[in-house]
Amino acid sequence: MSEICNIAATLPCMAAERGGQVAMYCPGSRGRNGFARYDVVLTYAQLDARSDAIAAGLMKVGVVRGMRAVVMVRPSPEFFLLMFALFKLGAVPVLVDPGIEKRALKQCLDEAQPQAFIGIPLAHAARVSLGWAKSARIHVTVGARWFWRGESLKHVEALGANATAQLADTRPDDVAAILFTSGSTGTPKGVVYRHRHFVAQIAMLRDAFGIEPGGVDLPTFPPFALFDPALGLTSIIPDMDPTRPARADPKKLLDAIERFGVTQLFGSPALVDVLARHGAKLPTIRRVTSAGAPVPPDVVIKMRALLPENAQLWTPYGATECLPVAVIEGRELEATRELTERGAGTCVGRPASPNLVRIIRVDDGAIETWFDDLLAAGGLIGEITVAGPTATDSYFNRPEATRLAKIREPLADGSERIVHRMGDLGFFDQHGRLWFCGRKSQRVVTAETTLCTEQIEPVFNTHSDVRRTALVGVGPRSTQVPVLCVELRVGVGKDQHTRIADELRHIGNGFVNTAKVERILFHPKFPVDIRHNAKIGREKLAVWATRQIRAKA
Repeated sequence: MSEICNIAATLPCMAAERGGQVAMYCPGSRGRNGFARYDVVLTYAQLDARSDAIAAGLMKVGVVRGMRAVVMVRPSPEFFLLMFALFKLGAVPVLVDPGIEKRALKQCLDEAQPQAFIGIPLAHAARVSLGWAKSARIHVTVGARWFWRGESLKHVEALGANATAQLADTRPDDVAAILFTSGSTGTPKGVVYRHRHFVAQIAMLRDAFGIEPGGVDLPTFPPFALFDPALGLTSIIPDMDPTRPARADPKKLLDAIERFGVTQLFGSPALVDVLARHGAKLPTIRRVTSAGAPVPPDVVIKMRALLPENAQLWTPYGATECLPVAVIEGRELEATRELTERGAGTCVGRPASPNLVRIIRVDDGAIETWFDDLLAAGGLIGEITVAGPTATDSYFNRPEATRLAKIREPLADGSERIVHRMGDLGFFDQHGRLWFCGRKSQRVVTAETTLCTEQIEPVFNTHSDVRRTALVGVGPRSTQVPVLCVELRVGVGKDQHTRIADELRHIGNGFVNTAKVERILFHPKFPVDIRHNAKIGREKLAVWATRQIRAKA
């Protein structure tokens, strides 16, 4: 029989080797200064034993292998205990961003068709009042039950007390989890993760970034903390709202970093920007990883100045469907800044081994089977595709979305592999580096040319009064009018709009593509994605820009 493939399989090993090592510190009570005491502690031995007990207890209340279970629990010891318990059971946790629009959230839960719902009291109240997850017949509450039936997590753990080791003999192709995308460029989709995808991600992250056991991690995006036990790290769960990283308190983050001697940090570009603007030195940190959207060059420069000389700042490129795809270190990213600000796009580095990344001609339709004539000519912009061990193969209950995003590629040995279409535009330069030019769905197609967001916006973002810009198209595809939406820095008043617009047009006239952007609109505050607070909601801005132009007409 082949070896068990399960992200939780490393936990008993770590408990045996590093039982006394703290697996995670979580915020608990607060001191007089308002900062968290981090007095909730789980060692590797406790994480393993308690997740065994919860797994055994869940089995007694009816949760079995292969069952889909929604998990709506805040970042806490209970969240991680539950996730590892479900993995050990071979059950399938379903994760949806709780901050997305309520109608979209209900659609996600309906699509997932869960048989169990595990959540905090507020989530259960919403489930009852809004009709979420009606297919779920097993209900577990993390906290006090209010007016619904079901079990409390405390009782579930008690039911499984003194359980023997729990670990289902899951196979590589067994479904491990359903993780919904953020929906920043459309309706959220449930990405089907198999156990081999998680195991491959751990190996690729470890190799790409040189992660070694014993480090201390501050994962400001909770799902990434699930990788830490497999990597032998201690997690510090930050005192912040994970759905609003742009509003994180830098003083609280700094308190955790200094108190525990944090050696590595994962955060969205919005969170890295929070620390960069705060400006405090970070002498203990050896590695910063930022993903979710391109990291602005000025943020990279500011952040690197706060880190030790030998520290690394990585900005991996990928998506929920496949991560990592490519990686680049901050020094190389900084070296490409001038090209980015001259309209080249954003350099995202070289493909992470063993990924095969290829550029295909732009096509909005489905491509059922791979053929070599799909490839774009060398150096030309096309759609980025990836085949590799972390490339997922389907969306749950979304056959049309799967058909549009996946290509089946026959191999010489008679087998086939999945090629994932990233939905991003890009190209390879003469040095073998991958450049990101923007989302395919957000490209602006005029009567004369096609404009890519990441080749236009960085040029205009060089203006000292501009916080960020967003290119959108107004009108029907193929005859769109390019419009530049502009969000100004705090303190720049409306009386400066005319001057800034003239100066932006002057900047744009210096380059071929940006010279085509003449319409400029000022927006008070751009909409951004729920998950990372970094991806600009260009679809919403396009609707807004259309209304503005019609009103002026």
